[in-house]
Amino acid sequence: MKKVIFAIVSTLLIAGPLYAVVAPWEIEEIMDKPAPEFTLQDLQGKRISISDFKNKVVLINFWASWCIPCKNEMPSLNRLFLRYKDRDLVVLGISIDRTKEAVQNFLKETPLNFPILLDSTVEISQKYKVYAYPTTFLINRKGIIKAKFIGEEDWLSPEKTTLIEKYINQK
Repeated sequence: MKKVIFAIVSTLLIAGPLYAVVAPWEIEEIMDKPAPEFTLQDLQGKRISISDFKNKVVLINFWASWCIPCKNEMPSLNRLFLRYKDRDLVVLGISIDRTKEAVQNFLKETPLNFPILLDSTVEISQKYKVYAYPTTFLINRKGIIKAKFIGEEDWLSPEKTTLIEKYINQK
């Protein structure tokens, strides 16, 4: 609970004046429903859509380079991706940084193996009702949002890996 409160307060203090804030209860509106469609560019300019990953288990992580909890969880999220990428797990990092350079500078310090997409207008973040960073959604093979995680997570914890394996094993 402390990490959720910390994530909310940090986001509101840092990003509140910059971005429209979504009410915390609104995120529940998208649970157990199809993941909202989007197309964003990665750092190389390639357009990537959520629909590109049909029949895959997808983790969408909304983050920013200035967000300390986001920075802290990225190494374990990357290790989770490396562990399960050959078993149909896709991880998409969606950065709300205003510039591509901010993301590139972060990646120089913390290299990541999964795609990083740019949402500098926070349009997609708002579609997903994100109100704190980091926020991660677990989407099953049918494209339904099955879980959300608000705040910093240890992606290699037994609870997380058991949950990921549950959805990977559902064909």
